[in-house]
Amino acid sequence: ALMTDPYLYSVTNNVATFSINDAPWNLMSLEYIDRLEEQLPEVLADDNIRAMIFTGEGLDHFSAGMNLRQIPDGINRAGSPEAFFGQRHKVLNMIENGGTPTIATLYGYCLGGGLELPLACHFRIAAATGAQIGLPEMDLGAVPAWGGSARLPRAVGRTFALDMILRGRKIDGQEAYRIGLVSEVVPIETIKNRAQLLGEELAAQPRKAVESMLRVVIGHETKSLDESIADEAAAVAVNRETQDSIEGMRAFMEKRKPVFNQ
Repeated sequence: ALMTDPYLYSVTNNVATFSINDAPWNLMSLEYIDRLEEQLPEVLADDNIRAMIFTGEGLDHFSAGMNLRQIPDGINRAGSPEAFFGQRHKVLNMIENGGTPTIATLYGYCLGGGLELPLACHFRIAAATGAQIGLPEMDLGAVPAWGGSARLPRAVGRTFALDMILRGRKIDGQEAYRIGLVSEVVPIETIKNRAQLLGEELAAQPRKAVESMLRVVIGHETKSLDESIADEAAAVAVNRETQDSIEGMRAFMEKRKPVFNQ
């Protein structure tokens, strides 16, 4: 049995934080994925949790990825390599498609699974110095297995994705920002605080509107423009005459800041 929790979980101001508890490397253990698979459905079903942060303990590394020593045991327990990796796809799918905005902090090593989990998140913030972000599986004669080669090109386009994957190249926060992999770069000592502030900003937005916009935008790459416009029209219908839309319009007329999610 594990002596420590695979991640530390807390909720502050409607923002849930999952912090990998294996400093300094913060490897994603079998137990980490098992616990996420178990807890995420509860968190996603909780209307009071309106944003989620994925980070790691300490400021050395977000995550050097999967604990490679555990792979044989993991495959053994799951019954097959397909079932083993399938569980990881299921967890990342919940993070991406759960309808709650998700934020990842990229600092120190963000390698393999340590980039693949952030790729399933909607917001990625990188440290201005010291980040080494990449999918180095080719260095091991292998390929990304947690959706890295599927999600990276969707985030940064084919050119930069192939450059990183085929060369096993690690990039820093500045380059990650330049190619569109992260939305902002901040000093490492403020990265967790920044993630919390962004989480609180998202949590203050109208919950149903946020959820429906995630549904329109996530996966837009595989939809035609007409399909995406139809998705938006469905979102408009769902968000018409909600309490938040009434409050938003009233606040506008009264020249004050709206208070959503009452």
